[in-house]
Amino acid sequence: MGTVTVGQENSAPIDLYFEDLGSGDPVVLLSGWPLDSRSWEPQVHALLQAGHRVIAYDRRGFGRSSRPSSGYDFDTLAADLDALLRELDVEDVTLVGFSLGTGELARYIGTHGTQRLKACVFIESLAPSFVKSDENPAGVDEAAVAAVQQAILDDRFAWLTGLLGDFLNLDEYLGKRVSEETVRNAWNAGAEASPIATWACVPGWLDDFAEDIKRIDVPTLILHGTADRVLAIDGHGRRLHAALPDAHYVEIEGGPHVMCVSHAAEVNRELLAFLREPARVQAAS
Repeated sequence: MGTVTVGQENSAPIDLYFEDLGSGDPVVLLSGWPLDSRSWEPQVHALLQAGHRVIAYDRRGFGRSSRPSSGYDFDTLAADLDALLRELDVEDVTLVGFSLGTGELARYIGTHGTQRLKACVFIESLAPSFVKSDENPAGVDEAAVAAVQQAILDDRFAWLTGLLGDFLNLDEYLGKRVSEETVRNAWNAGAEASPIATWACVPGWLDDFAEDIKRIDVPTLILHGTADRVLAIDGHGRRLHAALPDAHYVEIEGGPHVMCVSHAAEVNRELLAFLREPARVQAAS
């Protein structure tokens, strides 16, 4: 456990909290929004047991990291990731991003390249773009982003309850694949996040990662759930695979958005298999 300083706001440093566990080939976990690194609990044990060094960190504003009032754009979040990797001086890293974390992953590669990377994994990918379009009719526009931000301002805790319902398809999976206690833990993590950070990350949904993913030249795994109600599989998982046709692409049947929790066994099986035998990919021209 430790921290790395990535900036300063007024009288206080901006520190990222991280945990650096185990030994072996390093795997860095980039969590989703509005959760933090603790959401990777179903994967950390499996990765350690498979002989990996596991590095999980909380992005600024979330978990045990500092809570500044700015820096929630993808350029800054990717710079924070770069600072962490440089501070730990790790090489041959596999970056594993989930949801918003896939945006950080894509922007990191687009800005900093793949010199430190061995492979990358996109789980419920935000890339190529969450913007509503003919290719992604279930995406968002500026009005949708504004509505989410207003809901956060009006009653962040009630909004969070509804969000988790869609994240985990609780109408189908509560009491089956997801316990009430697990939902409560996720709600607590989201509630503990900085209100400013929770609100400020939302405009990033309008970012376009098409140019970023063109720089991917390392082995890549794409995992997407067929029942994701947040990032529709046609507009995201399948579309990212079309842009990276040589990537290893797996659809998890019935997987909701947070399938790393509800379908942990299936996700872990595919993740560990990829880490054992990654294959190189090249972006489509």
